[in-house]
Amino acid sequence: MTRAVAMQYAGKGLRAVCILPGLMNTPMIYGARLESAYADGDVQRMVAVREAQCPTGKMGDAWDVANAAVFLASDAAKYITATELVVDGGITAKFA
Repeated sequence: MTRAVAMQYAGKGLRAVCILPGLMNTPMIYGARLESAYADGDVQRMVAVREAQCPTGKMGDAWDVANAAVFLASDAAKYITATELVVDGGITAKFA
């Protein structure tokens, strides 16, 4: 969909990109009760399991995604369109 939108509106000076976040350490993971899926209710173990899955050894945070969005919205990214920006600390490459 991102590519289709980008191609439809590129001639009008509009860009379309999407950000694909990986495992992020945000309050949302705690409210979603993921600890029961990952670690039998142990929150610290859930965090450790998720961080061990990341090649960087830690999950990202909301600022990692926000910084990617700020970059894509900036003039520095003016020639970037029709693509996906993966913000996942390398986890996609790990499982490719």
